[in-house]
Amino acid sequence: MEFLRGVYAFMQVSRSSVSHVKIDSPVFRLHTNATVILLITFSIAVTTRQYVGNPIDCVHTRDIPEDVLNTYCWIHSTYTVVDAFMKKQGSEVPFPGVHNSQGRGPLTIKHTKYYQWVAFTLFFQAILFYTPRWLWKSWEGGKIHALIMDLDIGICSEAEKKQKKKLLLDYLWENLRYHNWWAYRYYVCELLALINVIGQMFLMNRFFDGEFMTFGLDVIDYMETDQEDRMDPMIYIFPRMTKCTFFKYGSSGEVEKHDAICILPLNVVNEKIYIFLWFWFILLTFLTLLTLIYRVVIIFSPRMRVYLFRMRFRLVRRDAIEIIVRRSKMGDWFLLYLLGENIDTVIFRDVVQDLANRLGHNQHHRVPGLKGEIQDA
Repeated sequence: MEFLRGVYAFMQVSRSSVSHVKIDSPVFRLHTNATVILLITFSIAVTTRQYVGNPIDCVHTRDIPEDVLNTYCWIHSTYTVVDAFMKKQGSEVPFPGVHNSQGRGPLTIKHTKYYQWVAFTLFFQAILFYTPRWLWKSWEGGKIHALIMDLDIGICSEAEKKQKKKLLLDYLWENLRYHNWWAYRYYVCELLALINVIGQMFLMNRFFDGEFMTFGLDVIDYMETDQEDRMDPMIYIFPRMTKCTFFKYGSSGEVEKHDAICILPLNVVNEKIYIFLWFWFILLTFLTLLTLIYRVVIIFSPRMRVYLFRMRFRLVRRDAIEIIVRRSKMGDWFLLYLLGENIDTVIFRDVVQDLANRLGHNQHHRVPGLKGEIQDA
C-alpha cells in the first residue's frame, strides 16, 4: 500500500500548492481530481505487478529456457480459441479459451495484445482527464484566489475586513457585466470533460478490440443467468490462461513449432480495474450530462439563477439577489457564486447586499429593457 500513500501525498502537496480555493463544480472535480488519482493509482499498481514478479508464466515440456519463452510470449502476444470459451471446462477443454487449434473446421483465434500497454494507457488516460482542469486553470488566471483576499477565514481586524470588502466591492462594481466570456470558458471545459469521458469509452473499446462498450452490461447479464450456459465476459476479454506458439530451428536446420500454455496473473488485476472503470465512466457521463443541462438552464433562465443563489446562500436577502441578477449578466452571477463558495458566509452576505444597494441607487449599470424585469444573460 506504500504506492497508494505516495500518490495521496503527491496529490495533497499539489493541492496545498494552489491553496484550497474552489474554482469549479464537484462533478468537474470528479473528472479532474478523483479520476486522475484513480487512474494513476491503477497505473502504478499494474506497473508494480508487471515489473515485480512474473506477469506471465508459460509452461513447455521441451528444452526451451523458461525466461526466453516467457519474454517471447509477453512481447509477441498470446492467443485464445474463441470456440473453446463455450465448451465445458474439465471435460472438453482444460480452461476456457484453451483448445487444440488444429481441430476440424475453421477456428476463430483471438490474440491478446493489450496487456503490456495497460499501464501506459491508464497513465495517458489520466493526462486526458486532467487536461480540462489545466485549461480552466490557465483561463481562470487565479481570479478567485486574488479576489477572496483571505476573506475565507473571516478572522481579521474590522479595519482590515472593511478594506478588503471595499476592494472586492469596487472590483465587482467596475467590472459588472464583463464576466460572460470568463464563465463561458468554464462551461466549455465542462463540455470538454464530457467529450473526454465519452471519447475514452470509445478509446478503450478500440483498445479491447470492440469488446469494452457493453462490458459492464455483459458482466451484469452473466451474473444474473446460469453461468454454465454463458461465456464469462471477464475471462473472454481478460483471459487468465492463453496459448503461445514459439518457433525455432532444430538440430538439422528445420523449423520446429513449440506450443506453450501461458498463465496471465496480471489479468486478474486488469479485469477488476476495467470493470470498475466501466461503471465509473458511465456514472461520470450521467452526472456531467445533468450538469450541462443545469448550465443551459442557468444561461437562459435568470429566475432560476435567483432561485439557485437563494437556495445556496440563505443569509443573502432575496430582493438583493433579484436586483443583482436583473442588473448584471450570467457571468457576474457565476463569479459571485464561486466567491460565495470560498468567502466567509457573513462577509459574503455583506458584499452582496452592498453591491445590491449600490446597483439600486445608481443607474450607471442600467440594462436596456422593461423596468423591473429580470434581464437575460
